[in-house]
Amino acid sequence: MSKTGVLLINLGTPDDPTPDSVGRYLREFLMDPLVIDIPKPLRWILVHALIVPRRKFASAVLYQKIWTPQGSPLLVHTRELYEGVRSKLSAKLAQNEIAIDWGMRYGAPSLEPAVQRLLDQGCTEILAVPLYPQYSLAATQSSLDEVQRVLAKLAKEPVKLSWRRDFFDAPEFIDPMARQIDRALKEAESVGRPFDFLLFSYHGLPERHLIKGEASLGHPDRICLCPSSGDYACCGQAPSPARGCYRAQCLRTTQLIAEKLGLAPDFYSTSFQSRLGRTPWIKPFSDAFYRELPTRPNHAVRRLAVVCPSFVADCLETLEEVAIRGDEEFKLSGGTQLSLIPCLNADSEWVHSLSQWITAPRA
Repeated sequence: MSKTGVLLINLGTPDDPTPDSVGRYLREFLMDPLVIDIPKPLRWILVHALIVPRRKFASAVLYQKIWTPQGSPLLVHTRELYEGVRSKLSAKLAQNEIAIDWGMRYGAPSLEPAVQRLLDQGCTEILAVPLYPQYSLAATQSSLDEVQRVLAKLAKEPVKLSWRRDFFDAPEFIDPMARQIDRALKEAESVGRPFDFLLFSYHGLPERHLIKGEASLGHPDRICLCPSSGDYACCGQAPSPARGCYRAQCLRTTQLIAEKLGLAPDFYSTSFQSRLGRTPWIKPFSDAFYRELPTRPNHAVRRLAVVCPSFVADCLETLEEVAIRGDEEFKLSGGTQLSLIPCLNADSEWVHSLSQWITAPRA
């Protein structure tokens, strides 16, 4: 009899908010060739000699601002999501139809022991579920490559590997995300402080990754023209001809949520955060919105809501970069309130939707 092992995967986090722990995490993350895609000798020098020795101290301070008594928020929320899905699938688990586990691409708990536990339970198929709504090389593909590497190392018998590559337009993600935003907007209205604007802020990527993302999915004929044209015109097509284009997927997520909520076109926009280094990154930038929105001549934004639909769990990029640094920058530019709408985390509707989605028949 076949048995499927479901493997939930998130990106990862340091073990604790100290420079040594953050440094170990950064070295593992940045040495991935899908994250910094330059020749390995140059990457080693860049990461070990230039980036990590300085960045580990600054990043540790940032992690300290968001750390909880239970540990890293990303770790806590991912574990709670796993426990919620496991509870929802208890009947299938009891009937020995499936097994479920979780792990991080970088840091602990790592993927290797999670895969080993699934194999020990007799799983003949692994369903990998990277918890990144939009496909990217640096997160999605890297996670899938790591699962393949671990299976090749551990499996004594052939094991089928399948995956849910992305879910940027899946109703199981769009619907609970829309409800999360709707609750926040209505709560602000109920206390007489409605938001003036809603910003959809997604994790950014280097522009060159848009081209490589298409090629990695076997679509050499669908070349992303955005970096050379500079206007991102092809990303705005719906549905985009570039199914593997991260930026197009982000725009589609925004469009579907906005349609679901009936948002006016001038009430929201899409941006990208977390850029690093001097290489060109996809635009527009979130921090540029924080500076520009309060100074708009005809529609100055004083109360801003920000939601981050490229994350399903709150983490450093949402809790510190947006809710702390973004809030400070917005207020320095004349705004009065920036409110982060939480990620789905272990929201009950998301747990239910994810449980249904991962057990649905696959083509």
